[in-house]
Amino acid sequence: MPALRFAGGSPEAREDTLAVEEPLELRLHGPDGPLTLAVLMRTPGHDRELLTGWLVSEGLLPAQRTLDPDPENANVWHLHTPEHARLALGARLGVSSSACGVCGSGSVERLAVRAGAPEWTGGALGPALVASLPGRLRGAQPGFGATGGLHAAGLFTPQGDLLAAFEDVGRHNATDKVVGWATLRGDLPLSGQVLAVSSRAGFEIVQKAVTAGVAVVVAVGAASSLAVDTAVTFGVTLCAFTREGRFTAYAAPERLAHAGK
Repeated sequence: MPALRFAGGSPEAREDTLAVEEPLELRLHGPDGPLTLAVLMRTPGHDRELLTGWLVSEGLLPAQRTLDPDPENANVWHLHTPEHARLALGARLGVSSSACGVCGSGSVERLAVRAGAPEWTGGALGPALVASLPGRLRGAQPGFGATGGLHAAGLFTPQGDLLAAFEDVGRHNATDKVVGWATLRGDLPLSGQVLAVSSRAGFEIVQKAVTAGVAVVVAVGAASSLAVDTAVTFGVTLCAFTREGRFTAYAAPERLAHAGK
């Protein structure tokens, strides 16, 4: 993309690489014809993982389904399921919002109806390991390196090994891609893994962690008040401001080993 860079002197003409953002429409098919279930603004790539993760996060993932791309439009996918009536009702109730990240789950109470407290099976986590996760995730962010405009989410073992990482213009999308990847592998609930995000920890990140059974979330940026309230309610260990070898734990710190152990 041609651009002019101003840096105190004469402007410099240059070619910049930009993060791609395009709409992704999910169409639900039923006896009355197709219904738009969701339109997600996302970075193309790993769309199956994204849509699967979004369905998990919204409590809409049907047990029987076919999820296929449109043969002519790369920004359209089609969902066929015997549970189309349930999903269509969810769409009418407003869960099919577009790029908000919260995607219709507007309260902790609604989340509690369809998800319980995640179980943790990973043992005590050393503070040094927790603090190292953003740096380990950064090594799996080629898109950010090229554009500076992509968020990332990564799934780690309790020993700090990276299992999967995805990038997207939306931090919630990157998280959905991780959840969708794990769902397609049959790995849910993720009771022994740590979710790390290269952004702030908003409600939607903790919400998606809870629905996937993730008990530990590590964020580079700040945590919002609702994210902390949700983490406390569901017993999720929430660490934020994770940078330069330190972090702040806002909920369930009992999973963190004392310094020196």
